[in-house]
Amino acid sequence: MTGHPLLAELCEQFFSAAHSTDPFNATMLGVGGFDDQVPDPNREAASQAAQRIGTIERAARAIDEAELSADEQIDREVLVSLSGAARADLEHGSWEANASADGYGSPQGEAFMAVPTASLDDAAAVEGYLRRLGALGGFFDSVGERYRQAAADGRRPTAVGVRQALDQLAGHLAGPTDVFQRPQLPADVPTEATRARIADTVRDVVHPAMQRLAAALQDELAPVARPDDEVGLCFVPGGPDAYLAVVRRHTTTDLTPAQVHDIGHTVLADLRDEWLSLGAQVLGTTDVPSTLQRLREDPALRFGSQGEILEVVTHALERAEQARDLWFPSYDIADCTIEEIDPVEAGNAALAHYRPPSADGSRPGAHCVLTVDPHERFTYEYEALAFHESTPGHHLQIASAQTLTHLPAYRRFLDAEVCAYVEGWGLYSERLADEMGLYSSPVQRLGMLSFDALRACRLVVDTGMHHLGWSRQRSTSCGPTPPPPGTTSSTRSTGTSHGRVRRWRTWSAGARSCGCAPTPSADSERPSTSVGFTALSCRTGPSRSPCSNAWSTPGSTRPPQR
Repeated sequence: MTGHPLLAELCEQFFSAAHSTDPFNATMLGVGGFDDQVPDPNREAASQAAQRIGTIERAARAIDEAELSADEQIDREVLVSLSGAARADLEHGSWEANASADGYGSPQGEAFMAVPTASLDDAAAVEGYLRRLGALGGFFDSVGERYRQAAADGRRPTAVGVRQALDQLAGHLAGPTDVFQRPQLPADVPTEATRARIADTVRDVVHPAMQRLAAALQDELAPVARPDDEVGLCFVPGGPDAYLAVVRRHTTTDLTPAQVHDIGHTVLADLRDEWLSLGAQVLGTTDVPSTLQRLREDPALRFGSQGEILEVVTHALERAEQARDLWFPSYDIADCTIEEIDPVEAGNAALAHYRPPSADGSRPGAHCVLTVDPHERFTYEYEALAFHESTPGHHLQIASAQTLTHLPAYRRFLDAEVCAYVEGWGLYSERLADEMGLYSSPVQRLGMLSFDALRACRLVVDTGMHHLGWSRQRSTSCGPTPPPPGTTSSTRSTGTSHGRVRRWRTWSAGARSCGCAPTPSADSERPSTSVGFTALSCRTGPSRSPCSNAWSTPGSTRPPQR
């Protein structure tokens, strides 16, 4: 921990302010002390939080670097970056103009993703969970009111986002199981009575509020929603400035949206030779269009059952864990489990996401994977996906960072707050897995290449929608003009492409960071200023441990022992 008194105080203030503003995120990160709270979505609360965090940001900037050690200077730089990004997000409030069901871009989506993951270790935690459920009624009502205010100011939601949000609410209201009954109960509480209390609160408080939110979306917002040719933030008052701010936040660079857009096209072009080589080797194809068409349309490259998906990702994780100590220091970290994503969220979710372990060890890390409709899922992608989400990707990186108790808490518990770092490592891990010999066949290596193309498409599509004003239809083609059949730039099927575009429409600029990789400076294991990330391509990254940058702490990779 930092020894500078003022810096240490600001570090603690920021960690508390950030997670009291968004306690759902604290739950997802495994941070204790916030699991009984809900966010306050109204504008006044957001303004007050922005002012509070802005005060911390200005105070951190004002500290004389000459008073700080080298490590403390990094603490300060990271604090300034994170607090500035959090303040800007609260000031712009872009989510209010993008009603959706996304877990990273919509308050209701975050509630459904985060609340059920709380660790209930004792009776006090159970009571806190019940208080949180009771507060969800007011939370959902406030979300609806915020949407109304935004629409009245011309910040109208998209029609596709409203439909997505309505489908999510309807799914949870009619679902065969209640997502809020998911947490395991501790042994010191009466199970049947506690489950009944949860059910009563959901029936009497939570579901009526969800129904009111659905009515507001259907009756008040759907009639004024933006059409599919106006899905980007550039069509929203204040949207262009907000988009520029989130591009800077998520890439940690000063690249303009236009530059990011061009990088995406460059990377897609650079992948051509590799598609030709690997396609010929694995599929016997002679050109890129036929390779991509084969990958999209060959039924032999689709899963036959949900069990097959689980088997692939489980075995991939097992192989990676067995090889981990040959390539990295022997980190003492929580286990990683495989969990299936709730079928209700199938239309809203990415193929997978990672959930960090809890700080107290009561909850393992989890690679949460989409298994519904297995006949639509590509067999060759799920190993690369596993290496990205679990080991050597997000799990190794995020779980190991939690153990670095000499660092300030805001540097130990990170995920989407520093997407360029987190997604940069996850992306690099897909290629690192190839160096480690983890892919089970040449076909699976095509998944690695497919995801490279996907990340490049993200750079093109996200900036296309939000900066250039592309329509939703044009965005699904991932290119400057709709290509001829069979020549799109990635292996995405039509249904998957529409799903991805829905997410990028909502989580603006977060998709950009998934195409950026952290790059160490020439004379240090860390980037030169702690935010020295560059969106070089979807295929470059650090040959270091997952902690070798200024967001956490440097480490060195052991030489391969084969």
